[in-house]
Amino acid sequence: MEVKDIFRYVVEEIHTSIMATTDEDGHPVTCAIDLMDCDDDSIYFLTATGKGFYKRLICSPHIALTALKGTDTMHSVAVSVAGEVRELGPELLPKLFEKNPYMYDIYPTEESRGVLTVFQIFRGQGEWFSLQTERIEKKNFAFGGEQVKGETYKVEEGCIGCGACQNACPRACIRMDGGHAVIDPVTCICCGNCKKVCPVGAITAGEM
Repeated sequence: MEVKDIFRYVVEEIHTSIMATTDEDGHPVTCAIDLMDCDDDSIYFLTATGKGFYKRLICSPHIALTALKGTDTMHSVAVSVAGEVRELGPELLPKLFEKNPYMYDIYPTEESRGVLTVFQIFRGQGEWFSLQTERIEKKNFAFGGEQVKGETYKVEEGCIGCGACQNACPRACIRMDGGHAVIDPVTCICCGNCKKVCPVGAITAGEM
């Protein structure tokens, strides 16, 4: 799945995200923010300039968000994004209102829409995490020129092929190949069971 497909899914299929910013004391603050549009490499949302959310974005133009869709935990998709934002102003408002006509009910007049401004999430990291298939799937991605990063577990050269990690993995994402354990990063949920049971310390945690 490409980044543009993930963004389209988040905007069109989930739409509402829980977005985190930091206040003037560096404390986290969350709020529900609708994601209005996207392109191949960024996401757009809007807010009113009188809101505390706007003031926090101006003070520190970084956000983290999670968007979740599913009937229950085991039939859900979660997309998390952390990155930088920039204010674009009101020029895109007509397009965003056309794509999201419910906004006319919230801000029915041109005068009321005068306080709105558009932001773009233009650079950052993210993770797609799906429980909608029999095997859990995750994908780390980056956009806006960032390099892909993410938590992962790796089997180093000291592996003795005992199979302890394979037996301990709750998601069956470890296989043996030539007497050496191999972890599938797509289905690994990074729980750490493999590292805990490895008798020779051959499994390490770190970034991708």
